[in-house]
Amino acid sequence: MTPTEQEPRKRSIVSFVHRGGRMTVGQAKAWERRWDELGKQVPELPPGPIELDSWFGRHAPVLLEIGSGMGETTSQLAKASPELNYLAVEVYQPGLAQLMLRAEALELTNLRLLRGDAVVLLTDHVPPGSLAGVRIFFPDPWPKKKHHKRRLVQPDFIALVASRLAPGATVHLATDWENYAEQMMEVLSAEPALRNRYPDEPGGWAPRPEWRPVTKFESRARQEERISRDLIFERVNI
Repeated sequence: MTPTEQEPRKRSIVSFVHRGGRMTVGQAKAWERRWDELGKQVPELPPGPIELDSWFGRHAPVLLEIGSGMGETTSQLAKASPELNYLAVEVYQPGLAQLMLRAEALELTNLRLLRGDAVVLLTDHVPPGSLAGVRIFFPDPWPKKKHHKRRLVQPDFIALVASRLAPGATVHLATDWENYAEQMMEVLSAEPALRNRYPDEPGGWAPRPEWRPVTKFESRARQEERISRDLIFERVNI
C-alpha cells in the first residue's frame, strides 16, 4: 500500500512498517477464496463505526489484535476464545492470507481481518468504550535510539487505545526488548485512564500468561537470552 492509501491525513505514528513480499500460491488462493468474507481494507471502510454485529453475524464482545503477523498466535487465541468476536488488523498481505489459511484449518467462525493502519481504524471506525480488549504482541522494537520515535507505543497512541476500551477491559502488550518494555511501562503507567493489573509484581510486569502461545519472535529471543515481558493494564473510569 502506498502512503497515500494508508494515510489519508498526516500523522506522526502509524501502526505498521511497510514490507514487501509476494504471496505464495496457497496464500493467493486463500485470499481469492476468503477475503471478501473475512477481510476488509481500512482505507475502503465507509465513514463511521464498522458494523461488526452484521459482519460477524452475532453480537459478542470484541477483542482487537494489532499486528497479527503470520497469524499463528492470532488463530490459536481466536480458537481458544469462541465467545469473542476476534478482530485482527495487519498491513502485511501475505500474513493476512496465511492467517486465513490457519482460520480455515481450525474452522474458525469468530475471526475477521482488517488490512491497514490501526490508528486510522481506532480513530475513525471504532467507537469509544466499545472494545473488550486490545492485544499488541511483539511490535517492531525499532532498537536504534534514533528510531525510537517510530515505535507504536507512544502516549498519544495509548490514550487512543484506552479511549476505545470498555471499563474493566484490558490492553495487553508483550515485547522481548528490555528498553521497549521499559518505555511501554512508562507510557501505560502515565495514562490516567489505565491501571496496572499487577502493581505488586516485580517491576509491575504481568506474569507470562500460559495461554499466550510462544511466537517465533519469543523463541528467537530465548535463544538470544532476551527476556520477554508482558504488561496488562485495565481501563478505569475517570
